[in-house]
Amino acid sequence: MPTSQPWLKIYDELGIKSPGTVSRTMASFLEDHAKNSSDADALHYCGKSFSYAIYNGEANKLANALRDEGVRKGDVVGLHMPNIPQYVLALAAISKLGAIGTGISPILAPGEVLAQIKDANVKVVLSFSELTPVTVAIKDIPTGLKAVIICGPRDYLDAPQVELPEYIGPASIRFTDLMDGQSDQFQSEPVDPESIFMIQYTGGTTGPPKGAMLSHRSLVTNAFQASATHEALLERPIVLGSAFPLFHVAGLTNAITTCIYKGLYHLIPDPRNVSHYCEMMKLVPPTHIVAVPALYEMWMANPAFKEIDFSQLKVAHTGAAPVTQSTLNALNTIIGENKIADGFGMTEAGPTHVVHPNMRYKKGSVGLPVAGADMRIVDLETGLKTMPVGEPGEIITSGPHLMSGYLGRPKATVEALRELDGKIWMYTGDVGYVDEEGYLFLCDRAKDMLIVGGYKVFSVEVEDKLCAMPAIASCAIIGTPDEKRPGNDVVNLYVELAQNFKNDPDAKNRIVAFCRENMAAYKIPKAIHLIDEIPLTAVGKIDKKALRKAV
Repeated sequence: MPTSQPWLKIYDELGIKSPGTVSRTMASFLEDHAKNSSDADALHYCGKSFSYAIYNGEANKLANALRDEGVRKGDVVGLHMPNIPQYVLALAAISKLGAIGTGISPILAPGEVLAQIKDANVKVVLSFSELTPVTVAIKDIPTGLKAVIICGPRDYLDAPQVELPEYIGPASIRFTDLMDGQSDQFQSEPVDPESIFMIQYTGGTTGPPKGAMLSHRSLVTNAFQASATHEALLERPIVLGSAFPLFHVAGLTNAITTCIYKGLYHLIPDPRNVSHYCEMMKLVPPTHIVAVPALYEMWMANPAFKEIDFSQLKVAHTGAAPVTQSTLNALNTIIGENKIADGFGMTEAGPTHVVHPNMRYKKGSVGLPVAGADMRIVDLETGLKTMPVGEPGEIITSGPHLMSGYLGRPKATVEALRELDGKIWMYTGDVGYVDEEGYLFLCDRAKDMLIVGGYKVFSVEVEDKLCAMPAIASCAIIGTPDEKRPGNDVVNLYVELAQNFKNDPDAKNRIVAFCRENMAAYKIPKAIHLIDEIPLTAVGKIDKKALRKAV
């Protein structure tokens, strides 16, 4: 690289300024807006809008209710819901209490939900009423889990109350009953910005999912960092149409960012329900959209998407997978030119560490480091040598946006967060290169990571679960490009059956049944290949390179 941070010239050109480190909580912004702009719209859900005064008041009620349930500073609250009002209210309440949240994916299998509850030592769970078959199926509920709060999709739409499930262990409480009679006033606890706000689980290239500990400081600062690239576009209140689920770190940061900037946040429970999404965007046209490329393609396939008023749209953010030129061209004809902006990151980086300025777009690149972040491309062998311009290597990032570490995994933390030249760097495991201006170009994903519908699938996690089957002697997950969904992968499973099962005609069906019971749907292999022997390298590791050649 000709200079250590060549992108600073682009910053100067576009007027991008670093926000520094922001030592505030989400709740402090919400309380300011409720005091100074009480009537401003904050949330929009199924045709109903909530002002900042109502947003803050309901969050206060929930904070009081959670305190009554024994939640104190440092306790962990699980959020097992889609994008409904209770989720964002819980985020604010947790911030006020100084408690810690952890987003639990609604599409996880019961065993996966239980594993996260145990790992994070969750005290109270807010769960979606439609997910009761999942929660009731959880066995061996830990004694530390004291209550499950059942949140209905119509709790804020004056609809009938939901039925309560029966649990063996924690009490089940209806959300509306929990909130009944609670005060809409709450004195927020003094919170150290360095303390943990959210534990967001992320897969890894080895082992089970790990809980990335994200502080108030890292999440709030990263919201400012990512927005600084488009600061000029935030002069008026934003209306964010986010299709990212709140349990995902991208959805989480969308909600935090909208609150910080006193914007209106669209709550879309099911992003795949394109008709509902379009209906809501017609009612309240967005100034900002955030979605993965596959979802943009689904929207464009629906005629209603073209009927949305995009005249006020400033930026259409995308991430999680590359945008094809055909998708880019089609979007431009609908939403207008120069509005697409890529983002690139990972849970451990707060999550955004690279953003593509829409007015300084460079084809093929994912953009520049966010304001206030540093980035390097280092050699894959040692991670110490900075690679020249155009030479690929591992992408590392440094700055106030980084996680504090992995929950209960000191070894993994040390491997991921390393000191180099007086700074702490996150070693991302992704491979890329930069050009003379500092624009980042991705070469490939981490070898064992696949993208399915915008979700990350980590092969080792799936392989570890499958090897629990007596019928499987060895197995390997390999991704191949999904021709029907550009930017996505097809999950291929290669299986060497155990000797006693070599002639089992029902082996594939048994494997599929096992997968459906033990993992989220997007992780289930779409193609199962039974082979005589899994190839190994000279040192006895599975030779995935050989398998990829065979695909």
